[in-house]
Amino acid sequence: MKALYFTAFKSILTKEINRFTRIWVQTLVPPAISMTLYFLIFGNLVGKRIGEMGGVSYMEFIAPGLIMMSVITSSYSNVASSFFSAKFQRNLEELIVAPVPHYVIIAGYVGGGVARGLCVGTIVTLVAMFFVNITLHHVGLVALTVLLTAILFALGGLINAVFAKSYDDISIVPTFVLTPLTYLGGVFYSLSLLPEFWQGVSALNPVVYMINVFRYGFLGYADMSVPLSIGIMVAFCAALWSVAYYLISRGIGLRS
Repeated sequence: MKALYFTAFKSILTKEINRFTRIWVQTLVPPAISMTLYFLIFGNLVGKRIGEMGGVSYMEFIAPGLIMMSVITSSYSNVASSFFSAKFQRNLEELIVAPVPHYVIIAGYVGGGVARGLCVGTIVTLVAMFFVNITLHHVGLVALTVLLTAILFALGGLINAVFAKSYDDISIVPTFVLTPLTYLGGVFYSLSLLPEFWQGVSALNPVVYMINVFRYGFLGYADMSVPLSIGIMVAFCAALWSVAYYLISRGIGLRS
């Protein structure tokens, strides 16, 4: 039985990977172009005036945050669009009634989002290498952080797709939630530069902890406790997985 479940998981995962690789010009190339512009404008032109931050050049400082930002948006948008498309086209109903556990379905879609997030993250890292000297302070933390982040936002994309009633609803969360969280998550600045009050407000932003650990993995510099940041990421992943499983198992919002 476990072999059959693995086959189902592999089938969903393969479908998801084929989906975004088939249209790679739309899914993999735009993040590379966007991040190149970020590096040119913020890193090269603005960075020369700012100088150092966190003991390294400004371009080196923002590189981990830009990589993480691309992973967040890619993993989220992949699952949100794919799951909603399946719901809109009535393909999801056949999958739900199939003799496959709901956690396998969730894992398959989330796995596809993670795969796209890792692909885009790798591409952006290669782009960053043209602008800065990429060094890894802790490889294990970098791998763990990017994996947890991709899982977290892939689950968020799935939950968004469950409640979405139209394709327009898919863009609401990225526009009004993801973008503010990432831009205020310490991508372009150190939290130590903020007044004490705003440092406390920033502590409520989960993206801060992801970028914090990811930057530490690259540079050895962190604004917050690394174990605390990892714990918060794991807690968010567990919470969103529970919500996604509850929604799928109850069939909530699965009819478009």
